[in-house]
Amino acid sequence: MYNSKITGLGYYVPDNVVSNNDLSKIMETSDEWIQERTGILERRHVNTEEETTTSMGVKAAKIAIERAGIDKNEIDFIIFATLSPDYYFPGPGVLVQRDLGINTVGALDVRNQCSGFVYGISVADQYVKSGMYQNVLVIGSEVHSRGLDMTTRGRGVSVIFGDGAGAAVISREEDSTKGILSTHLHSEGQHAEELSLIAPGMGKRWVSDIIADNDPNDESYYPYMNGQFVFKNAVVRFSEVIMEGLQTNQLQPTDIDMLVPHQANLRISQFVQKKFGLSDDQVYNNIMKYGNTTAASIPIALTEAWEAGKIKEGDLVVLAAFGSGFTWGSAIIRW
Repeated sequence: MYNSKITGLGYYVPDNVVSNNDLSKIMETSDEWIQERTGILERRHVNTEEETTTSMGVKAAKIAIERAGIDKNEIDFIIFATLSPDYYFPGPGVLVQRDLGINTVGALDVRNQCSGFVYGISVADQYVKSGMYQNVLVIGSEVHSRGLDMTTRGRGVSVIFGDGAGAAVISREEDSTKGILSTHLHSEGQHAEELSLIAPGMGKRWVSDIIADNDPNDESYYPYMNGQFVFKNAVVRFSEVIMEGLQTNQLQPTDIDMLVPHQANLRISQFVQKKFGLSDDQVYNNIMKYGNTTAASIPIALTEAWEAGKIKEGDLVVLAAFGSGFTWGSAIIRW
């Protein structure tokens, strides 16, 4: 069996910076209110029709492929994680294949929201380790801003989320001591509606009825989050799945060189950091700049940490995520 490793990383965020003070002009909120609850100072929002979930994913992917030192047609498979696809169908994976001009390889869309990138990494890892593929492109990309309730009614959710994309190339590695050591995935669907977007969906209503109603007060089209309940579950599941990964590889928290958590809420990351006794230099957070970019948050943060020289060869890197579903997961990587 082969081993797999991350050979290329890239990210892209829109240049439109939306500060907390900007939001306070369109809803009842404040910089202090948002920072106290989330740690966020600003986020990025797309501001042109040309900027989409797919187009941002393509830009991040081009950087990752170049850094991997391969030609685009050496990509054997595409995995695209998002909750905000350009279309209801088809998914963005095939659009990336088209827009990058890659050969007619397979394309898989992952709908696991905040943990989508970790799930995508896990799938890519298995494909490479089995020998089926040599280079897999994994993308996480989101455009939240077009689907948020940007009023006081929706401020509890809308101030949290931002737009952006990140990508990684997962390639074959002959050295069994390096690369992705293990991945760990979980779900708990009994809490599915605690963090959800109910409409549009085919679960309860006919599309024709939705159009006929045209109800401006129908909040099912906006994301809903039971914030305190999500927070309580997140800190438990983050800790559990990180520890699961460490124990699988006979490692201790003291072995972690860099933890890159999903950027859900700075308070969650700080809680996990304290629980594992990690220093500020051992945890990478950028939610202050970008907000929660869901499936894109880990690849953006991982790329930034690597670019800043905070991740070096031989380091033990841990990725961990928790979110809607509920789904959560971790990846243990020897860089």
